Amino acid sequence: MHITGAAKISVDLTKIREEAPETMTLRKDGPRCPICGKPQDKAFRPFCSRRCADVDLSRWLNGSYAIPSDEPVDPDADLSQEETRRD
Repeated sequence: MHITGAAKISVDLTKIREEAPETMTLRKDGPRCPICGKPQDKAFRPFCSRRCADVDLSRWLNGSYAIPSDEPVDPDADLSQEETRRD
């Protein structure tokens, strides 16, 4: 597929600033680290350092970023469904 013209995209920066989290707001000195708010480092983007990247990974792995639910968690429910499939 060949594109003959470039599409122009208009961006309303005020809307982006209103919707962005405080640590990710657009600043004259560039984007900020979502963990500590320091300026981002290109080597660790979107973070400022390896430490902040590891902190974020740790939060994902331990469930800190989990979406809350009103339904109770029943770990045996998944096992009982698998056992009935085998029978």
